[in-house]
Amino acid sequence: DIEEAVRLIENAEVLIVGGTSLVVWPAAGLVRYFEGEHLVLINKSPTPYDGRADLILAAPIGQVMEQIKVE
Repeated sequence: DIEEAVRLIENAEVLIVGGTSLVVWPAAGLVRYFEGEHLVLINKSPTPYDGRADLILAAPIGQVMEQIKVE
């Protein structure tokens, strides 16, 4: 599963990461494989990848997801 996650992350144009501080491994290490265009972070507190992100939504993931409408 980790190898497949790495492959998908390496090939993604946009990566949205939500609800994690990005300090707990192995999940935290997966972001380093992203070489795409836009990194979006959704987390209520800062992460080690904030400086690399194109968009940071500093809020709990639940609040952010509640505001997304799919029609």
